[in-house]
Amino acid sequence: MGVSAEAQTFFSKELEGRVLNESGDVAATHVMNTTTNRATITSVEGFFKIAVSLNDTLVFSAVQFKKKELVVTQSVLQSKSLFITMEDALTELDEVVVRPYNLSGDISKDLESLETEAVVTASTLGLPNAYVKPMTQTQRILNEATTGGGILPLNPILNGISGRTKMLKKRLEIEEKYARTERVRAFYSDSLYVQDLKIPIAKIDDFMYYCEADESFSSLVDTHDRLKIWSFFKKKSIVYRENNGLE
Repeated sequence: MGVSAEAQTFFSKELEGRVLNESGDVAATHVMNTTTNRATITSVEGFFKIAVSLNDTLVFSAVQFKKKELVVTQSVLQSKSLFITMEDALTELDEVVVRPYNLSGDISKDLESLETEAVVTASTLGLPNAYVKPMTQTQRILNEATTGGGILPLNPILNGISGRTKMLKKRLEIEEKYARTERVRAFYSDSLYVQDLKIPIAKIDDFMYYCEADESFSSLVDTHDRLKIWSFFKKKSIVYRENNGLE
């Protein structure tokens, strides 16, 4: 017995998703439904839409990535947004010789045969502070507050008594946490927060700080796993919407 028209409609949909890669170079990735011979390409940020049915096969490909295939299952059809992580493709070139220097293209071999001059940098010259990383404004103020010259440096003593040092340390901690949260927000476009998480664009920053208050947020961010982070956001968004009357 054939599948009814109603069942065909249930098992068919326009699938929305996003292609991800650590390098961020996901624009114009080719997405093809090999079952229907229909295809599309991703946007600059990796988003795509394509018509699929149950058991269709999708193929994701680009010059810089390894080809990836995905069979459309029931869970894929029911998902609101699909995330596909692409692996970098390592292309091995045939050996070539570049003249007039007789370079083979193999860096390990060419470095042995080439006569190169010493690289001149602050570190190779042995200059003071060659390896010192520039400090932020708050870090500079904190450093000034906790150090001082002379036989008995007064800055650390006076600032310790007044509580200024503690305040500066707290400000530095807040700035670092804020910078991290802003970097995580930039992993995903605002439209994804609005469409998938149903967070109004004016509330996205507030939602990020709500997530930041969760003790597991910092350790999760340290994994740099964007799929796990997004799964965390989806769970937190349900409670956030309920608490803020956004349902």
